[in-house]
Amino acid sequence: METMVRVDGGEVWADDTGGDGPPLVLLHPGVGDSTIWDPVLAALGGRRRVIRYDARGYGRSPAPVTSYTPSGDLAAVLDHFALDRAVLVASSMGGAAALSFTLDAPERVAGLALFVPAVSGYDLDESALYEEVGRLAEAGDMEGIVRLGLGMWGRAGGGTPESDPVAAARFRAVLPAWFANVGHQRADPPAFDRLGEITAPTLLALGERDRPEIVRCNEETAARIPGCRLIRLAASDHYPTLRVPETVARLVEELYEEALRRFDRGGPPDEGGR
Repeated sequence: METMVRVDGGEVWADDTGGDGPPLVLLHPGVGDSTIWDPVLAALGGRRRVIRYDARGYGRSPAPVTSYTPSGDLAAVLDHFALDRAVLVASSMGGAAALSFTLDAPERVAGLALFVPAVSGYDLDESALYEEVGRLAEAGDMEGIVRLGLGMWGRAGGGTPESDPVAAARFRAVLPAWFANVGHQRADPPAFDRLGEITAPTLLALGERDRPEIVRCNEETAARIPGCRLIRLAASDHYPTLRVPETVARLVEELYEEALRRFDRGGPPDEGGR
């Protein structure tokens, strides 16, 4: 069921498949909207209740008109669906929101499945990238931004729009959201130095063909989360749901089953240790 969810100063589009059991809540990356999960939903085969939503300005969500934080919007989505606890499945930008929310409200997170996640507070210098995107945008060269983006994040597909039209279409579609969010999206408080506080069962899958600095970020993030299971996806870059959807679905199922064992006991996420 599709619906619009009220968030602070705006609204976001969301979809709920319905069903029983603790839900999976999907958070998309900045290089794609919520349709990036389509191949994974097909692989999951309708076995779980799945809720996904488009961040402000992405997909079917209106552009922001006021300042907001991604973790605040995640909280609003969970509240809208009256979810006391959920398993968060998050990629890249969505991963940063999921980690921040988990630190803010650990009792509401039954598990974390992170795919090539970002994390607030990690020293990842993106200034050169922002400068180049700004230069291309000023010149009106949106296709230049697509080519730049695929060369950085889409290497497993050949790194060009010609070699990877599916990823190129996903990336091209989100560019308006990139610019609409300037001055509105506020970063969540730094989470990197607090990752040791996370007690929910967690897995982190990195793409070995992703940018080296993101691979390092993912390795360091996994090392700081107690008991985190680190998976290396040899055939993936920053688009794991496009490159290896069956593997992503299998990992989500494995993490869900681990979380469900704790969830069913009715205890806090850290009950029973690791």
